[in-house]
Amino acid sequence: MRSRAPTRKLSTNTQLYMSAQRALMRRAFSIHEMKQHLERRAEDKDLVPPVIARLRELNYLNDEKFAFDYAAQHAKLRRQGRFRIARELRARGVPDRYIDDALAKVFADTDESALVRTRVERRLVRLRGAPLDQKKTASIYRSLVAAGFSSELIRAELKRATTNHQAESTELELPDSDDSEPLD
Repeated sequence: MRSRAPTRKLSTNTQLYMSAQRALMRRAFSIHEMKQHLERRAEDKDLVPPVIARLRELNYLNDEKFAFDYAAQHAKLRRQGRFRIARELRARGVPDRYIDDALAKVFADTDESALVRTRVERRLVRLRGAPLDQKKTASIYRSLVAAGFSSELIRAELKRATTNHQAESTELELPDSDDSEPLD
């Protein structure tokens, strides 16, 4: 693997502003992430606050919108739970008030139990009729916790799914009563 050359330090506000715009073209940033991005590139750290202020003034950086968009995308497309989304937004430096508002808005429209149910069913399909033992159930549970769902919700959906899975597997094993011959 090739090592990267050290980034060239930028010395003017214009250069930093252009660097910020190029970064924003690739993906959205929180204010905290953009500060870090610019501080790594700035020759003088005092040049960063005016650039951040200009980006906020032009509405290129908005933590409230960033939190909502991030939460909506991760809940709907990646099927992640509220705890994981909140943890990742905190790691990106988004204030808690924006995180709480975004999660409330997103999960008002999204059924979290349906997300858990979808993930569980996908995992059970991979078993292909194999019995669901304690080890496999624990693995599913851990993956759902890592995806950010509450333990209470996971237990309820796992219980429902395992009873359905066991009923389906016993249906496959039991012969139909109409086709069996009477015992003499």
